[in-house]
Amino acid sequence: MATMLVRNVARAVQRGAKASSYLYSTSAAPKITTHYTIIPREKDERWKEVEMERYSDEADVVIVGGGPAGMAAAIRIKQLCNDTGKDLRVCVVEKAAEVGGHTLSGACLEMHAISELFPDWKERGAPFHTPVKSDKFAILTEKGRLPVPVFKGLPMYNHGNYIVRLGNVVRWLGEQAEELGVEIYNGYPASEVLFHEDGSVKGVATSDVGIAKDGSPKATFERGMELHAKVTIFSEGCHGHLAKQIYDKFDLRKDCQPQTYGIGLKELWEVDPSQHEPGKVEHTVGWPLDRFTYGGSFMYHLDEGAPLVSVGYVIGLDYKNPYMSPYKEFQRWKHHPSIAPIFEGGKRIAYGARALNEGGMQSLPHLAFPGGLVIGCSAGFMNVPKVKGSHTAMKSGMVAADAIVDKLTKEDAASETTGVFVDDYESRLKDSWVWKELHSVRNFRPAAGTPLGVYGTILYGMMHFITRGKEPFTLKHKGFDSDSLTPASECTPIDYPKPDGKISFDLLSSVALSGTNHEGDQPAHLTLRDDSIPVDRNLAMYDGPEQRFCPAGVYEYVPTEDGAGQRLQINAQNCVHCKTCDIKDPSQNINWVVPEAGGGPAYNGL
Repeated sequence: MATMLVRNVARAVQRGAKASSYLYSTSAAPKITTHYTIIPREKDERWKEVEMERYSDEADVVIVGGGPAGMAAAIRIKQLCNDTGKDLRVCVVEKAAEVGGHTLSGACLEMHAISELFPDWKERGAPFHTPVKSDKFAILTEKGRLPVPVFKGLPMYNHGNYIVRLGNVVRWLGEQAEELGVEIYNGYPASEVLFHEDGSVKGVATSDVGIAKDGSPKATFERGMELHAKVTIFSEGCHGHLAKQIYDKFDLRKDCQPQTYGIGLKELWEVDPSQHEPGKVEHTVGWPLDRFTYGGSFMYHLDEGAPLVSVGYVIGLDYKNPYMSPYKEFQRWKHHPSIAPIFEGGKRIAYGARALNEGGMQSLPHLAFPGGLVIGCSAGFMNVPKVKGSHTAMKSGMVAADAIVDKLTKEDAASETTGVFVDDYESRLKDSWVWKELHSVRNFRPAAGTPLGVYGTILYGMMHFITRGKEPFTLKHKGFDSDSLTPASECTPIDYPKPDGKISFDLLSSVALSGTNHEGDQPAHLTLRDDSIPVDRNLAMYDGPEQRFCPAGVYEYVPTEDGAGQRLQINAQNCVHCKTCDIKDPSQNINWVVPEAGGGPAYNGL
């Protein structure tokens, strides 16, 4: 009965209900969450005399998120307007202080979408300096490696692609967008979806500023601004704060399977020149993970004047052992005998982490609704075996732009709701190369859920090479990643080696390299729907997995003041905005919301 009740709580919270209404009151738990999304201002005496009016502005299209997809959509809209003599006002709101500041990816970029958007990208000075020259793949054992040939026709074949620093690419896209007349507002997190009386999306509101850590208004309090639009595009990246609300509001996930995710951790190294091979791409699977844990590494050698190597590790968030630390698995992997020499004598210069969608075609929601669209990684267009999603994300934004411009500029175009419903966006996308590409690789990720584990994916890859993705079946995912953990009592703790400070490092020194900064005196944007659940359930049943799956040391269990137990401490200033906690929390009690303007990592070309 108790187990069933806990499962019902988790499922209810995933649907947006408060856990306390199903389980117990938070009155006896230490107060952790002070954010207004959990503690309503209407019931707080401190807010009674505060002016809450928001100023508003109007645009034709508002885009939430200035990543590859959002920028591609904005650029394409303006290109079409220039071609047709039309005029649409396009505004992009981006939570990072600078364009590209929150962008993190490998990245080995497939050029299909960028070449469609800017056939003259070379003449425009695009930051693509490193064409792929060699492509390697291997299965690692604890001491050795088994090379796997990479044939043309396999998804992981990379010749013709470019190794890039995606933050620099996004920054360049922002420059192109502004030249075309796109308005970009950096450091303005979109915190709320606005609706018309008929239920259609009206636009978004940016976050309030000047709120103290205890949830009270400061003397410097300022209300956010409303941005209204005929069409609002949600392009927030993986597991977007507003997109997940839109999914619930319009039931967009009713016809798809649960999304499944991975966490990607990345470092940028300046290595010894003798270890540098510009244009080299290398991926591995296997050690240190067991065959039932999906994941693997990437290593890309850049050619940008210095001997730079982008290196990272991705682990599927459907892993079972609550004692696993994705960060420590990454650090351990770097000590493999065939990997460590690359870093010896080198210097690590940057670190970051981000969740990524791995569900593929099976997990794509409906993409259009009255007043708006979802594009890019907010929806989940990643090609998992390619370990790439930027090209498909950009194309989704370009297809959305085509549909929007047609809808807003045709004289006979009509919408039954005040917010314009771009009803043909989804069908246009299904007719594009994006859909064909994702359909052909749809079975790679769920193949890892078979009894063969990761080796099932490798065997499926061989089948894919023969069938070219035309096999007459579609595998299903196992369920929500938050449901996958096994109770700690049934698992063995993992003894991770101590970092040596040369190749492997402690977590906090890594976070320092991410440039992460938040205003200290503000409510934690990692909110808990019920402050009692971390100790009463997560710690009791899973030994506090949030202190291990977070790649930034945000969650920490510390002794209570009386020494009689433990309490959860949230170090929100460390948050790198990866969204892993919101995804993996077994109680679905953590709700990531945007912090005050400008907060977060400051990635310099990651």
